[in-house]
Amino acid sequence: MAARVELREITNEEGNRLLRMIRRSSGSIVTWRRAQIVLLAAQRMPATRIAEVVFSDADTVREVIHNFNRDGFDALYPRYRGGRPRTFTLPQRQAIKRIALSVPSDLGQPFATWSLAKLADYLVAEEVVDDISHEGLRQLLREEDVSFQALRTWKRSNDPAFEAKKNRILELYAIADGLAEPGLDDPSVVVCLDEFGPLNLQPQPGGRAWAPRAKPRRIRATYTRPHGVRHLLCALDVASDLLVGEVSERKTRVGFLAFCERIRARYPAETRLAFVLDNFSVHKGDQVCGWADKNNVELAYTPHYASWLNRIEPQFKGLRYFCLDGTDHPDHETQGRLIADYIDWRNRHRDNPKLRHLTRRQLLRKTVHINTANVA
Repeated sequence: MAARVELREITNEEGNRLLRMIRRSSGSIVTWRRAQIVLLAAQRMPATRIAEVVFSDADTVREVIHNFNRDGFDALYPRYRGGRPRTFTLPQRQAIKRIALSVPSDLGQPFATWSLAKLADYLVAEEVVDDISHEGLRQLLREEDVSFQALRTWKRSNDPAFEAKKNRILELYAIADGLAEPGLDDPSVVVCLDEFGPLNLQPQPGGRAWAPRAKPRRIRATYTRPHGVRHLLCALDVASDLLVGEVSERKTRVGFLAFCERIRARYPAETRLAFVLDNFSVHKGDQVCGWADKNNVELAYTPHYASWLNRIEPQFKGLRYFCLDGTDHPDHETQGRLIADYIDWRNRHRDNPKLRHLTRRQLLRKTVHINTANVA
């Protein structure tokens, strides 16, 4: 019998970093798959269920979790071997990497960023190396997983109840996954809610389609938007993996409560529900809390800047890829009909492993610090 492996406690920054790695459209497919495994494990999904989602096996899932517990994010990146011997010694490579990652002004240089030329001159002047070409320096830094990137910003979660909210959501997921028995006042059904949008009537870039070589399909680049926008309200039943959505003209508390009423009507009145949702103002207030108390619903809000805890978030990747990217819908009715048809198709095939893999194909191409979230 395989040993039970559990993911260590991860911080909010680590959760958001995993979410960014999954949403990325470039990079290693191996890294993306491992990041998805760790993120699902952080949501307390069992290894056998994760293996079905990522189209792998449970032993591989356990190995990835074990390696992440030991090595952190370094375990997510493949370590390829081979090629010619290294030109520089290990201490030299470590010194070059350390200097490249430093701020030049901290080392007494009159600039705030390194270019390859400036960095190479500094390394020679400081006798770190006798000589190094710009291309050789670029390749060395690439081998050391250092690249030239734009700066990004982050926000620190100011939620004083961060740990309590996170732990409660993980408890609800454990109940929905059948890993824990609900207590006396615990819900037996867990539903994740969120809005997707705005849905614009404009040419959407970034799509892909089969076409003759060197003759890609084209869509218009100029447009006007006289018809406003729409918003998609979505709900995901965690246990049954059933997605429900409807298009709305505005994001208002009245419309949100009406959508909640329709979700509530799908279950017997005596069945206690839990809604996992973010802190958008429409989701809060005395009116919403009163409705929840009256309708036997627990509201579980994610901590601020911790949307990675909501399991409905990855569903929007498929919606964008199959219904929006590369499209030029003539009206909101056409767009809404395609979205509704996609959701119906997704629900009909949610138990098919091959088609589950197909709906995540864009995610599987070569490719959400303490309590922080990326905002750049």
